[in-house]
Amino acid sequence: MVPARALKMKGKGTTAALLACALMLGACDKGEDEAAARAAAEARARAFAASEKPWRDERVAELTAPEGWTSVVGLHWIERGSHYAGTAGSNGIRMAKGPEHFGMLDLGADGHVRFVPDKGTAFTLDGAPLTGAVVLKSDADEGGPNKIGFDDGKGVATIIKRGDRFALRVKHGDAEARAHFAGIQYWPGGPEWKVTGRFVPHPAGTTLPIVNIVNMVEQVANPGAVEFTHAGKTHRLELLDQGEPTLFLVFADRTSGHGSYPAGRYLDLARPAANQQITIDFNRAENPPCAFTAFATCPLPPVANRLDLAVEAGERVYAKH
Repeated sequence: MVPARALKMKGKGTTAALLACALMLGACDKGEDEAAARAAAEARARAFAASEKPWRDERVAELTAPEGWTSVVGLHWIERGSHYAGTAGSNGIRMAKGPEHFGMLDLGADGHVRFVPDKGTAFTLDGAPLTGAVVLKSDADEGGPNKIGFDDGKGVATIIKRGDRFALRVKHGDAEARAHFAGIQYWPGGPEWKVTGRFVPHPAGTTLPIVNIVNMVEQVANPGAVEFTHAGKTHRLELLDQGEPTLFLVFADRTSGHGSYPAGRYLDLARPAANQQITIDFNRAENPPCAFTAFATCPLPPVANRLDLAVEAGERVYAKH
């Protein structure tokens, strides 16, 4: 006959064993649920990345094109008067790539830049042979700037205008940044980062002072703002009109300097629909040209466009070699 105390102890042991088994089974079930959730999340992330691949491939193709931003090798500000340019050390404007003697650039009091090509160098102007002096159009002129071709077409020089200043921008197919392009990394993003906002128009003629990375200030047309909601909170961003078919958005957020480019990111947005709605796809947020070259004049986000939100979508900061 088994003592009552032994039966009681045996009962306790059985109960403990059953409880341990239940806990183990619960832990196993929880672990399986967590693993299944991770697998599902990874599958969604892969599917989303695959859906974005065509746009991302096109973006890389544009950056690394012969005249893409990775091909920029120089930005030379032109002061009033005449200046010789070229790679030779005797030139006032010292180019990084190109002929030793490029020619003479003359910025007149009338605000026009005249170019006298070096006689010993072959040039084209907008694809046609260039043999004599010419007044160059800038990117502020209708139709855009003239393109001076050199080095058998691998080099292209144009005149840009920022405020009341002019500069010679030089691109070259053999640029180091192009040859050693490191690729673009992306935040996870996802469909939740594509939001519909409401366009809030400003009075006609409204402008916004925009500072660029070379510390120039320009008054840019500011047709309105866009208000959107994310994770239950409403945000507002000011829009810029640069005369393009799309509106321009330059913004910073809580990832700026913490995984995203410190000076903000860019988005092109379709103009508002008839119902004043605008779609903002933060998955397409781009690094500015300044992330890829030191020879750009990127506009910086205005104070109003510093989001109290970590936009973990779009391009991460570019990791140069």
